[in-house]
Amino acid sequence: MNAEKVIKRDNKYVMHTYARSPLVIERGQGMFAYDPEGNAYLDFTSGIGVNALGFAHPAWVEAVTQQAGKLQHISNLYYTGPCGKLAKKICQRTGLDKVFFGNSGAEANEGAIKCARKYSVTHYGPNRNKVVSLVNSFHGRTLATLTATGQDVFHHDFGPFPENFAYLPVNDLEALQAALDPTVCAVMIELVQGEGGVVALDAGYVHALADLCAKRDILLIVDEVQTGVGRTGTFLACEHYGLHPDIVTLAKGLGGGLPIGAVVVSEKVAETMGPGSHGSTFGGNPVACAGGCAVLDTMDQEFMENVNACAVALREGLAKLPHVVEVSGLGLMVGISLEPGINAAEVRAACEKEGLLVLTAKTRLRLLPPLILRRGDVDAALDVLYKVLSGWQMTDRGAQA
Repeated sequence: MNAEKVIKRDNKYVMHTYARSPLVIERGQGMFAYDPEGNAYLDFTSGIGVNALGFAHPAWVEAVTQQAGKLQHISNLYYTGPCGKLAKKICQRTGLDKVFFGNSGAEANEGAIKCARKYSVTHYGPNRNKVVSLVNSFHGRTLATLTATGQDVFHHDFGPFPENFAYLPVNDLEALQAALDPTVCAVMIELVQGEGGVVALDAGYVHALADLCAKRDILLIVDEVQTGVGRTGTFLACEHYGLHPDIVTLAKGLGGGLPIGAVVVSEKVAETMGPGSHGSTFGGNPVACAGGCAVLDTMDQEFMENVNACAVALREGLAKLPHVVEVSGLGLMVGISLEPGINAAEVRAACEKEGLLVLTAKTRLRLLPPLILRRGDVDAALDVLYKVLSGWQMTDRGAQA
């Protein structure tokens, strides 16, 4: 595969909605991605949190290959084994009762909004339909989930937007109490705001929010699209907060690389959603669900112990690096705040040249490594980051390598 040809063809025929790096990835194995020339890149992005088991994990490859050779799709008019099997595993891991499968995080959040409105309208009438989310949140790019996203930068040029959404400042209890009026049906939150800079919510605020929602029968939706499936060191980030929401949304790491999203709900929410109330042509796809089962089966106690050990080592090492001001997030969802004047996107590009793939979120570097990493991978990433950051020269105009 000729990299120059791939880039040229892509630029000619693919809509330019992504600011791509000038890098072609041809294949991957474990923690490493490879370009057509055979250059290796230690991957600390996992496809923006998708490749939970890294590249070409043997158990995942076997599961999806076997299922693809047996039944790749049939439709939700019929039952298939992998769909129910994955739903059972998710319910057992989350403590919730029913699952609806879609194809992405945005679809999952869209489904969660519909479930919340259906529940509230069924029990309280048509005027109780407002969805409240948090400033700096990100919930997707469909019109409803874009509206729920509390960042104005994403809203330009796409109006008019669906009605009855509102935004609350993060960790502000007074604003929260004032906002939860009789028209509110649900509050949607991320426990770690990923695209908002990898910032975890204050535990006291989360508990107060949950208590208020429970007292008023306002559904609490926790968007775990990025935080879920082991990313923060527990299956759900909810577990760090002792939180039991009405609805959880999952995607990204759940499929191990295949498109899948899940709306996971309590029984009281599920019972209001009957035939025809929601649907998805590809939702519950047998191959995607087989991949999801392989992901969850791999995440046993030993696996999670390694995730947490590596998270501790990574965070401790990052905190000692030159020009690092703060390390945020939870587990292996990591944000790195740099000294003023240092551009995170420039640092990301410099790391790429040194063979390390990292991400950005607002002004911060962001690390989302595959959950299969080992201590050696942590040390290798820290070595590259040290090399890049220690060589960074501060100037009156900012910073440059």
